[in-house]
Amino acid sequence: MSALEQQIAGVIADHPEYHAQMTGNGIEQDFTPDGGQSNPFLHMGLHLAIRDQVKTNRPAGIRDTYQSLAVKLGDAHAAEHQMLECLAESLWQAQRDGVMPDELAYLQKINTLL
Repeated sequence: MSALEQQIAGVIADHPEYHAQMTGNGIEQDFTPDGGQSNPFLHMGLHLAIRDQVKTNRPAGIRDTYQSLAVKLGDAHAAEHQMLECLAESLWQAQRDGVMPDELAYLQKINTLL
């Protein structure tokens, strides 16, 4: 597998609750906020984004924040879950306002988790 395929496989492995949706008709299912179901593809995509941000340390300082949060929670996956809530909100606000995401505000929001 390529490096990206390995990353994707790792995120899927971390989410057994979504395995059934990775096959068959689950791929074609609509996940709307009104339906009360979270979108497993969005959720796992946000995990991939967080891991890429940590790897590249962009925004600057996110790697240290992630490591501190993982130590605080005792679980790297739990740290990603808290961070991806901040990322999703940042992306939603940028889309709503028609602007680029504010990296500084995003990083500050993550820092409040510490």
